[in-house]
Amino acid sequence: MNKTCLVSKKDTIQKWYLIDAKEKGLGRLATEIANILRGKNKAIYLPHMDLGDFVIVINASDIIISGSKPMQKLYRRHSGRPGGMKIETLEQLQARLPNKIIENAVKGMLPKGSLGRQIFKKLKVYSSDIHPHEAQQPLLLEL
Repeated sequence: MNKTCLVSKKDTIQKWYLIDAKEKGLGRLATEIANILRGKNKAIYLPHMDLGDFVIVINASDIIISGSKPMQKLYRRHSGRPGGMKIETLEQLQARLPNKIIENAVKGMLPKGSLGRQIFKKLKVYSSDIHPHEAQQPLLLEL
């Protein structure tokens, strides 16, 4: 007789991982990060629960974008006012806020709704190699 073991949030241990984004492709990096945040790399994965780990991404300004995407890929945001749409290319956004590129890519791969918003809060992205999470003793993860 097989029994299904359901895990509660308090029974899980959430680890902290450190990922260096230097010379990594955006899409493949984002999928790995999204899987760790969701907890899909664990045997106790449940799609309706937040059982994933925390992820710190450093050197976000040094990611690789292939082809002509730096000039052609567009990022849109709207202020909510009439005529308030702002459009900028990936190249412009990388010069202004390089961590937003990884955040947008990962956010699009997470579930929509309250669970996705809760999971997204466990992602910390920094454009340089300095981060304020040394106390959590993150494990360096090679992708």
